Amino acid sequence: MKPRLALIAVMLFLAVSIRLSAQEDTFYRLELGGGIGAGFSLNDLNNKFFGFPHVSGALVARFPLNPRMAVKTRVDYLGLRGNTTKVTDFYPANPNASGTETLDYKMSGSQVGLTALYELHFLPYGWLRGFQGHCRLVPYIQAGLGLVYATPGKAFTMDIPIGVGLKWKVRERLNLGLDWTFHFTPSDKLDGLSAPHGIASSEFRNKDHFSMMLFTLTYDLSPKCPTCNKD
Repeated sequence: MKPRLALIAVMLFLAVSIRLSAQEDTFYRLELGGGIGAGFSLNDLNNKFFGFPHVSGALVARFPLNPRMAVKTRVDYLGLRGNTTKVTDFYPANPNASGTETLDYKMSGSQVGLTALYELHFLPYGWLRGFQGHCRLVPYIQAGLGLVYATPGKAFTMDIPIGVGLKWKVRERLNLGLDWTFHFTPSDKLDGLSAPHGIASSEFRNKDHFSMMLFTLTYDLSPKCPTCNKD
């Protein structure tokens, strides 16, 4: 009889421990923070990855849907610079006339954007592992839509960002991240130089695109009600 009572006591203890650990891992519905890093543009003044890198930054609001998915919005900033002296291609000074004179053009400015991204985590993200198998270090993929305005060409256009990232829950409510996105745009005017060969491009080919790499820091807010239904 005593061994049976001991077994029942152990099982009750484990059940209560699992229940308490699950309750302690609070689910937060909002993260606020920011990021800083570097970025570059692929345009008529640069055709190399990480060519003319410049400072980038963002304000971040993330809305976790569950430990494996989240929706994120960002207000982005990216510095822009470049000139035709670094271009190996030949840009005529006058595309509509013959001649060997090359175009001399310099660009300096910035762009700001509003981006919405959907994140899909490879592992369930959380502070305590528990019975749900939460992990504090989680990679993810992301994709979305955005709007961007660039000062050199006074151009406003949409963009399609895709990317990857890595999140690390340093504390229960504090998150560090490494976030990379590449943004495709249908505009050839972000750098202020459009069709330097005099040949118009179409769709996303030979248009201005850009990339951003950010180190982010966010803080968890708005905990889910502990008495509500669990996922």
